[in-house]
Amino acid sequence: MNSQTPSIVLFDGECSFCDSSVQFILKRDPAGRFRYAALQSEAARRLLTGHDIDPSRLDSIVLLEEGRCYTESTAALRIARHLQGWPRWAAPLHIVPRPIRDGVYRFVARHRYRWFGRRDQCLLPPPDIRRRFLE
Repeated sequence: MNSQTPSIVLFDGECSFCDSSVQFILKRDPAGRFRYAALQSEAARRLLTGHDIDPSRLDSIVLLEEGRCYTESTAALRIARHLQGWPRWAAPLHIVPRPIRDGVYRFVARHRYRWFGRRDQCLLPPPDIRRRFLE
């Protein structure tokens, strides 16, 4: 991948679990490979236009990387492979058949608000991290 072209992570800005996941990624991505935007944002709508995805109907993290769009477990595993520390060891889970991986992913996604809570708005990142967000 061209180091000048960051990968973009789109996440549910109202989901506490999703926000925690972004914080997790940020801590393990000191080089700043990833940029971020909430699925509810105008930036996400613009980015997803060419990928035939409606962000308002999405129950998944989305990774835009090298002109391709990845969702659900595939997005999570592709993100993990670029992180520092133990998360990169999750990347080989890609060998698990996608219907099984995505089934587990969808189960958690379906219950995420009940289990982890919901926010009225996205948290404002600290100034040193804010530059990684597209808003």
